[in-house]
Amino acid sequence: MSLVRIQTEDFDSGLLNQHLRQLSAGRAGAQVSFIGYVRDHAEHMQTASLYLEHYPGMCEREIHALCAHAKQRWDILDTVVVHRVGELQLTDQIVYVGVSSAHRSAAFHACEFIMDTLKTQAPFWKRETLKDGQQFWVEQRDSDAEKTAYWLA
Repeated sequence: MSLVRIQTEDFDSGLLNQHLRQLSAGRAGAQVSFIGYVRDHAEHMQTASLYLEHYPGMCEREIHALCAHAKQRWDILDTVVVHRVGELQLTDQIVYVGVSSAHRSAAFHACEFIMDTLKTQAPFWKRETLKDGQQFWVEQRDSDAEKTAYWLA
């Protein structure tokens, strides 16, 4: 079972961990989660905020597909993915990815796979605003594309 939510409001990672644990109660021996935060992306300048847009409906379908792919590839039980959109400030939480499985190795690999592929496959767009007021759309990094290529090879 996969839970995928796209939302503007912040999330409570502790509650999401509890929810994932309840989904796989008695079956899971491991649970891995990842939380991503807004950080200072711009070199030599300071980030003020990050605005995230998404393609509603398509974005959720793509994340569900990534979770299903992870379940086919590794022996995992459940996944939870929450991604925020809208205007986020420096240090705000952006994304939560949680995976449960019988064994830790599968949970670690699946969590990393979902996070890495989500960055390049899900239709999100990020606009960074610097403290001096400059704005620009964040380009996909070559390293993110390389990670996705590694996982999907």
